[in-house]
Amino acid sequence: MTSTLIWIAVVLFAIGVYLSWTAGRLDRLHARIDAARAALDAQLLRRASVAQELATSGVLDPAASIVLYEAAHAARQAEEEQREVAESELSQALRAVFADPRQVEVVREAPGGEEAANELGQAVRRVPMARRFHNDAVRATRALRRHRKVRWFRLAGHAPFPLAFEMDDESPATLADRAGG
Repeated sequence: MTSTLIWIAVVLFAIGVYLSWTAGRLDRLHARIDAARAALDAQLLRRASVAQELATSGVLDPAASIVLYEAAHAARQAEEEQREVAESELSQALRAVFADPRQVEVVREAPGGEEAANELGQAVRRVPMARRFHNDAVRATRALRRHRKVRWFRLAGHAPFPLAFEMDDESPATLADRAGG
């Protein structure tokens, strides 16, 4: 009788340790999502800021400046529910403005233009990487949260179900190809 109680206690202890480890892993994944989202937000803000700065610099033609400025401004001011759409529209505006390689050359030839074009090129290259890191963390967390043990024992607590950040992040080839590291 005593040995049976000891075995039951050992099994319950092992299950408790396993569930505690799983809850800790889930907590670390949620922290990873938060860090990745902060990095993504920073890269999106940087891209919009550089685009807005370039749009107001007077280097671009007036039509391109207006298109780029409005898209960048909308991306910076967008509410969370509209953020993916606004960022996608900024990507489309960047591709439209810099579709022609000559436009990039005009920017590069202006005073301070080489630095501005490189900074924008780096910003548009970093957004897809930051989004990929964020969405990978979301995917891993979702996979763990789908397990029965996580649902049955409510190991996720009150954390909201993580959502991927879906947007058009294709960068203009004319900027991304020439951007320095």
